[in-house]
Amino acid sequence: MAVPQAKISNLTGLARKLVMDGLLTPEQAEQAFDQALKDKVPFVSYIVKQKLLESSKIAIAAAEEFGFPLVDIEGVELNAEIIKKVDEKIIRKHGVLPIFERGKRLFVALSDPVNLPALDDIKFQTKMNTEAIIAEEDKLAKVIERALEVFDTSMKDLDDDLSDVDLVDDDADKKDDDKGGEADEAPIVKFVNKMLYDAIKMGASDLHFEPYEKFYRVRFRVDGMLRMVANPPVTLARKLAARLKVMSRLDVSERRVPQDGRIKIKYGRGAIDFRVSTMPTLYGEKIVMRILNSDAASLNIDALGYEEYQKKLYLEALANPYGMVLVTGPTGSGKTVSLYTGINILNQEHVNISTAEDPVEINLPGVNQVQVDEKTGMTFAKALKAFLRQDPDIILVGEIRDLETGGIAIKAASTGHMVMSTLHTNDAPQTLTRMVDMGIAPFAIATCVNLIMAQRLCRRLCTCKIEQEVPKNILLSEGFKEEDISALKLYARNPQGCERCTNLGYKGRVGIYQVMPISEEMKRLIMTGSNAIGIADQAAKEGIPDLRKSGLKKVQDGLTSLEEVNRVTNKE
Repeated sequence: MAVPQAKISNLTGLARKLVMDGLLTPEQAEQAFDQALKDKVPFVSYIVKQKLLESSKIAIAAAEEFGFPLVDIEGVELNAEIIKKVDEKIIRKHGVLPIFERGKRLFVALSDPVNLPALDDIKFQTKMNTEAIIAEEDKLAKVIERALEVFDTSMKDLDDDLSDVDLVDDDADKKDDDKGGEADEAPIVKFVNKMLYDAIKMGASDLHFEPYEKFYRVRFRVDGMLRMVANPPVTLARKLAARLKVMSRLDVSERRVPQDGRIKIKYGRGAIDFRVSTMPTLYGEKIVMRILNSDAASLNIDALGYEEYQKKLYLEALANPYGMVLVTGPTGSGKTVSLYTGINILNQEHVNISTAEDPVEINLPGVNQVQVDEKTGMTFAKALKAFLRQDPDIILVGEIRDLETGGIAIKAASTGHMVMSTLHTNDAPQTLTRMVDMGIAPFAIATCVNLIMAQRLCRRLCTCKIEQEVPKNILLSEGFKEEDISALKLYARNPQGCERCTNLGYKGRVGIYQVMPISEEMKRLIMTGSNAIGIADQAAKEGIPDLRKSGLKKVQDGLTSLEEVNRVTNKE
């Protein structure tokens, strides 16, 4: 319906565009324009704050009216060096953010295209030509706050209250001749300590210290997803690497080859281990630290997200006096926690348990744990051979990587021992064919393997989740059954988030599993040379849901989102 020209004659610019598009009434636009002037706030900020219109619709209208490009600010890779070209006061005052530069032009994200004073102030300070890019008001405000917090890397005001982050010296007789030189400078030490402290506090699993040509970034993996937390000056790259290598007792002078080390720090009343890996890259050494948190050992089986029938199958397999239980999945899918949960259940006074791991991630009292070290010749195969002479009842092998290890593990499982291990395959049926490809005899696999579990970790929806409407035809294509759709209630992450989930919409993770016991028919298929597809078809006939179906069940239960399940599973 066309708006009478008389009603919009007093409106100009964006206000006029919003009325012409039917997004605001002339009265709403005029009142909002006048009140924004009175309150001395931008017109766009006022509309969004008063919830008169969604910020996404405003951004689209602004881009169309003024001919400026539109950007999803949350998907932009921010650069500390560019942000620091503009004074923080200007960024906060005008609600703008410099995001990239081309030659002598600086591109600035803003929500109000008529905010010319902001562009003038930036142009005056940077001596660069400024060009506007439209971004959604609410998203831009959050990104600005996060960016200013992340990029505040002067290292002058770091919190000194880091007394609970101290190194634990496990090797008192091992002297460190290289003092690290400039790596021991107080600001560097404080910054590294703060990163370790923040990672533990945020529940991160990994820390990434990454040097590039024009910037340096630190990212944490939280709930399976990497997020940037700091951008120290790129000039500190070598000092940060040196400090971390000194803490890990690595060779500070060697920068050409990868190195592996370990850090143990005091935290509260306990200690936390970090596994450290360095890798020479084009612009310096990238360092990745994996947090090995022994608290995971306290998880009981009910906390892992198994369905009741899956938990029953796992417990039945653990109750067998001999045979093999295999857990498969990619790195970071929770295989170690699943195995240790099983070991905890089996850890009794009358049972002898030995494990060979690389590395030993969780210390378990009452379990004989061996650290595999290729450099010293202590391989998985060698540890397994030794275990068989140590009167074992239960053996855990960190990973079956080759024929020798797999062959010894199968031999142990066939001679009265319970063997638990992991493989890297996509699902449970592929695990069986992978073992055959290694060279293990199909007959041995069929007679020894009792259970295979494939698993993934999905991010768990926060309590601020919102209900999601999805058309029936899409639900059917996603794999839901027609009889379930009528009562189906789907949830998605809240894009605004809340304090509990730090505005991400997800908090914690939940496991999805394919728990496949090896039936008599599957054994026959293995021995007759069937491939993974044939075994998967048999599993489906026996009512064993694959990872996809297990994930959809978690969506039905409201624990995770369809988007998240699509991210970690194949849609077939």
